[in-house]
Parts: sequence; C-alpha cells; structure tokens
Amino acid sequence: MGLLTGKKLLVTGVLTDGSIAFHVARLAQEEGAQVVLTSFGRQFRLTQVIARRLPVEAPVVQLDVTDADDLAALADRVREAGVDRLDGVVHSIGFAPQSVMGGNFLAGEWADVSTALEVSAYSLKSLAVAAQPLLTEGGSVVGLTFDAKFAWPVYDWMGVAKAAFESTARYLARDLGPSGVRVNLVSAGPIRTTAAKSIPGFETMESRWSDRAPLGWDVTDPEPAARAVAALLSDWFPATTGEIVHVDGGVHAMGQ
Repeated sequence: MGLLTGKKLLVTGVLTDGSIAFHVARLAQEEGAQVVLTSFGRQFRLTQVIARRLPVEAPVVQLDVTDADDLAALADRVREAGVDRLDGVVHSIGFAPQSVMGGNFLAGEWADVSTALEVSAYSLKSLAVAAQPLLTEGGSVVGLTFDAKFAWPVYDWMGVAKAAFESTARYLARDLGPSGVRVNLVSAGPIRTTAAKSIPGFETMESRWSDRAPLGWDVTDPEPAARAVAALLSDWFPATTGEIVHVDGGVHAMGQ
C-alpha cells in the first residue's frame, strides 16, 4: 500500500513538468491516489499536455479561482471527471503583476496589488469553500508558500500576498477543523519554476540560498517540497492543522 492509497485529490497549478504541483501529482499517483487537475484559459491545453506525462493521465477541469461561476461549478465538474468525493486539495496558485515586484514596492498601485492579493491569497479560501461539498469525509488542504516572515529582495507585494495567504490558512484551519478538514502549508525554498522566473530579479533570492542552508539547497529540484505536500495529504498528520512546514534546507532557522 502506498501513502495515499485510495485518496482522491484535486491539484491546481500544473503548468509544466518542472513545477512543484506536477511533482505532487506524480508522487500522489505513485503513492496510490487518484488525481484531478485544474486549469483555465490559454493554459488549459498546456495542462492537458502535461497531464499526459504523469504515470496515469489525469483529467483536467476548468477552474479560474477568480471566477465565481467556475468556483460554483467546481464540485459538479470534478464529479463529471469521475471523482465523487475529495480527500485532499492542493493550492499551487500565485500571480502578481510585474509592476508590483522587482523593487517596485513603493510604486505599487492598488489595482495591481489587489490582483496579487485576490489570486495569491484570497483564492485559498475560494478554493477550499468550492471544494468543501466534496470533502465529505474530512480531508486535507495543502498550499504552497514562500516564507512571509521576511521582506525579501524583489518579492515586494507578492511577499505581502504570501503573508495574507499564510494568515488565511490559519483562519481556514479554525473554521474547517470542525468538519475534519486540515489546512497546512509548505514553505519551499526558491525553485526555478516558470512562476519564479517571472519574478524580476528572482536570481537575487536564489543566489545565496544554498550557502545559507545547513542541508544545502538545489533550486532545480522540486521533489523535496512535493514530498512534504504528499505527506500532509496523507493520514500521517491526523492532528496537525494551521501549520507551516518549511522545506528550505533550513534557511528559515538561520541568522544572517
């Protein structure tokens, strides 16, 4: 038996086979889970192509987390994909206009900041509520963050969005706990994903990470973070919620 045998999981954010979300989906299948992916817009066909690279091709359902109609239809679309319930949901969604990153903190305007907050933070609540009708036996919601305790170079308003994201997870843990739903986050070190490459000056964050990490750090390897997500989706953390698990080589615990 695998770690996730019999689990039915919804995974967002699979855009390339180098993303953390892709490796979560792959590991989940290898550990016995049934996986459904989400995508939307021009990315939808790309996600369908990447889904064929999984051990078992996963169905892809339409979901724009900023679209009320998509959110309302999520449960029905998952059922139409052949999945009658969910045991876990993975939030791997984040976006901020480049105008509010890369050293533009003071110049950031609300229209762009609000986009970052809606897509990267509020969407955790939106996704959890949309999936709640399928979480009939409790389950696990796991999101991916980048340690929001610090003001990182170039991260700017995305860093603020991640702080809101982490706070949202704690409130969700409070309100979904009575239904048996756990909500936890994995705070990964910098991974050279498509999303990371879109951050102006991202290399300034990743350049010294390995030197500061007691365990070292490989910016090209999403597997350690993906394994932590898979573990939190499993039954091995039955009494853990509202937690942030750092998978960053230990940098979060070090001084300068």
